[in-house]
Amino acid sequence: MNRRQICTGQGAQGGAPRARGQLAGAVASAAAHASATDATGRLSAETVALLTRAGFARHFVPGVWHGTEGTFSDLLAEVAAVGEGCASAAWCAALWATHGRYAAHLPLEGQLDLWGRSPDVRIAAGLRPSGSAARCSGGWLLSGTWECVSGVADADWLLLAAPEPDEPRLPGGRCRLFAVPAAEIHVRETWRSTGMRGTGSHTAVLDGPVVVPDHRTCSLSDVLAGSPGPGRSRCHTAPAYLGTGLLLCAPALGAARHALREWTAWAARRGAGRTSERATLQLTLAQSADDIEAAELLLGDAALRADSGTRAERDVARNRRVAAAAAQHLVTAVERLFRAAGTHACGGSGPLERTWRDVHVLAAHQAVRRETAAALYADSVFADFEDRPEQAAELPAACSAAAPRFTAHSAPAEVVAGVH
Repeated sequence: MNRRQICTGQGAQGGAPRARGQLAGAVASAAAHASATDATGRLSAETVALLTRAGFARHFVPGVWHGTEGTFSDLLAEVAAVGEGCASAAWCAALWATHGRYAAHLPLEGQLDLWGRSPDVRIAAGLRPSGSAARCSGGWLLSGTWECVSGVADADWLLLAAPEPDEPRLPGGRCRLFAVPAAEIHVRETWRSTGMRGTGSHTAVLDGPVVVPDHRTCSLSDVLAGSPGPGRSRCHTAPAYLGTGLLLCAPALGAARHALREWTAWAARRGAGRTSERATLQLTLAQSADDIEAAELLLGDAALRADSGTRAERDVARNRRVAAAAAQHLVTAVERLFRAAGTHACGGSGPLERTWRDVHVLAAHQAVRRETAAALYADSVFADFEDRPEQAAELPAACSAAAPRFTAHSAPAEVVAGVH
């Protein structure tokens, strides 16, 4: 395939357009295998195949490779639907889509290696810089280990971040992202989690050094910033944190809906026989539904903002704040349901206990940590007032002297650490 064919899509062997009708099959499979997934720590082969067929891996793949170049709003809704059956399956689906967006920053020849035969390529990623990379003729020698690589056992390719030679470790050091075939790594099973067990977020190991050609690498900072470039659509140039947090909350949204449905079925039976408890059960139901619906509204608003094409720092900070708030709403809802159910929810691997574990683990992710999100958002807001002398003059001298000056955080280290 020549360069003209690459640029026009001629010769690419992509499949049919995204088949939304196949989503129902993927949702049903995820739900049917959820208990086994939780026990074994891995998605079933059937669920992996159906999620792929439903188009999650191709969701953000460039159109030149017959990808969907889809929206954050659609992906939020579809991942949440899968999450109602199995949060781990939804998490992997969201990341397969997200990592396709990142891989769109590779040179065209690198994209051809990944998607020349099909856009339905599952990509796992280790985005916390690790390992070592050294220059060699025509490329790089890469070796090392990358922890918490979700879905690594079902990946076709991996995106692995490593510092450039002679660069300091984060913060401040330049890093690159390397695309490596899954056949060249081996998996060290290290994922032993309270919840989200089925994500299989094990350690990827390159005993290496493995040669990675120049066309299969790009700047990590460009990927995280969503830098514009040839062939990149709006979905590829959204800064990482404009969309990452909301998509990582989507599995928790689905899981919380499932928890509410399971709890309601139990509470309806219990309330029918115990009139004295009915008011408490009614309040629990209403408050938990409020929290879940509030999270859904917040995430939907954040998804629309991500789809708008904005790259403004304030919008990125706002979306991160919104995702963290949504995660807290979902934790509050599920925690309330779990406590209200008492021993009914405990002592086994039932759906209410599983969703309780899953939502708490999801909400612990760095990308939706509320303290960090609040600090970044506050910095972006307070910056508007720092350079207004007329307002500063209105403050009493003592207050003005004592008032702290808010400064922007140095984002790279913190951002890279939190993006999955």
